[in-house]
Amino acid sequence: MNSIKKILILSLIILLVVGCNKKVEEKTNIKENNNMEEITMKIIINNNEYQVDLEENDTIKELVKLLPQEYKMNELNGNEKYVYLDKSLPTNSYDPKHINKGDIMLFGDNCLVLFYKSFDTSYSYTKIGHINNLEDLSKDNIKVRFE
Repeated sequence: MNSIKKILILSLIILLVVGCNKKVEEKTNIKENNNMEEITMKIIINNNEYQVDLEENDTIKELVKLLPQEYKMNELNGNEKYVYLDKSLPTNSYDPKHINKGDIMLFGDNCLVLFYKSFDTSYSYTKIGHINNLEDLSKDNIKVRFE
């Protein structure tokens, strides 16, 4: 009988320790998530609204301070729209080798670029985000609202 009591007590202690550790982990995850600043952006092009999957970098933090904003974006090369911003943004440029349709990048420190076709590249950009299911934009200049 003594052995059974010892096993039950030991089992109870193990359950308490495991349960307490799990609660500590859950509280830690909640705390970490509360410290993260969630930044979202949407773009409106030709009355179509798109949600942007954003990168987590200093460029984004500074860019959202400029929003909401509507820009006339100029056509370039049959694959991209661009606009020069009035303010320089922090950069972390790299050569992506390949641009995907829907990528939003910063060229230099103040040229915002929206790519509407995929292609290979040797230029360097700072990644801002990506739009899924972006329509094929015309080869005309367009107005784009960033919010």
